Amino acid sequence: MSPQSLATMMTPCLIVDEARMMRNIERLAAHAASLGVPLRPHLKTGKSVEVARRMLPGGTGPAMVSTLAEAEVFAAAGIRDITYGVGIALNKLNRVLDLHRAGCRLTVLVDSAPQARAVADASARAGIAIPALIEIDSDGHRSGLVPDDPEIIEIGRILQDGGAELAGVLCHAGQSYGAVGRAAQAKFAEVERTALVAAAEALRGAGLPCPVVSAGSTPTAHAATDLTGVTELRAGVYVFFDLVMAGIGACAVDDIALSVLTTVIGHQPARGSIMVDAGWMAMSRDRGTAAQEVDQGYGLVCDEAGRPIPDLIVTQTSQEHGTIAARPSSDAAMPDLPIGTRLRILPNHACATASQHGEYHVIPKDGGPLMEWPRFGGW
Repeated sequence: MSPQSLATMMTPCLIVDEARMMRNIERLAAHAASLGVPLRPHLKTGKSVEVARRMLPGGTGPAMVSTLAEAEVFAAAGIRDITYGVGIALNKLNRVLDLHRAGCRLTVLVDSAPQARAVADASARAGIAIPALIEIDSDGHRSGLVPDDPEIIEIGRILQDGGAELAGVLCHAGQSYGAVGRAAQAKFAEVERTALVAAAEALRGAGLPCPVVSAGSTPTAHAATDLTGVTELRAGVYVFFDLVMAGIGACAVDDIALSVLTTVIGHQPARGSIMVDAGWMAMSRDRGTAAQEVDQGYGLVCDEAGRPIPDLIVTQTSQEHGTIAARPSSDAAMPDLPIGTRLRILPNHACATASQHGEYHVIPKDGGPLMEWPRFGGW
């Protein structure tokens, strides 16, 4: 097979700019190091062994995942220290134990006494102390317990006395995704840190261990200035970034390493629009920028080299059709894009767009033909 280039790729397909990706990885690694806290990269965005290898220079972890399928694939690739960052469903505990038996230290997440009892019981039956983190809620975003909830101590005792391992506490400041600007995101990082440290002190004050104090989201990880009391920092979408992250100032548009390559297939002059062969099956239905100051539709349009075309967005999608037009607030003239023109679309949400595809076509940072990296899905 001859070497592939963007000009010869079948569209739509998923493109990764390796140079941008590596710049993103190195930026957060340097920031974590400057704060004196180890980084636990979240591998959910990439769902790719090749991407994981670049996020984890040591190769074996620490790492974070959002599905047991991810844990299983990455464990098979040699990653041995993994945190599963979704509250554990009780029907998944046998898979957790299987991963431990295969040599992977998989830590689970709990925020209730019934979950803790199930983890402890499974640990006792198997003779394997499953490590568990207690999820702390710092901002009312989703799940977890507020730092002064007495159930935290109850959960800690159930785990520690019942045969499991009380590993510590974890928090995800999800509301930071709506915080615009570094200063606002830094405030969320401090709220997250304060909540975690309070919960950790409560456990220790009750005579319970709390070795891990885990904080992070992509906005707060980049904006944090003081992580006193925190033992690890987590983030995930930073590996590629996306338009939602650019919209809140966590990155620049030029940092976005992921795009969908598409081809112009038609024109609708009376409507001022252009048709391409990338619909929601290629882009996803995510409209995460709709609530932001700049609505990017279903994605920002770039030329084949990845340079944004001013005020041109994907305004509508159907299953396999995308409609490109000028931003509604713009009076910019439509550019001349003949049928057959290749374009690249930057996504609102990198995780959602990547999940629509089976592989990445990677522009190497040092030049040369495109590389292909498999990705996977499932739970």
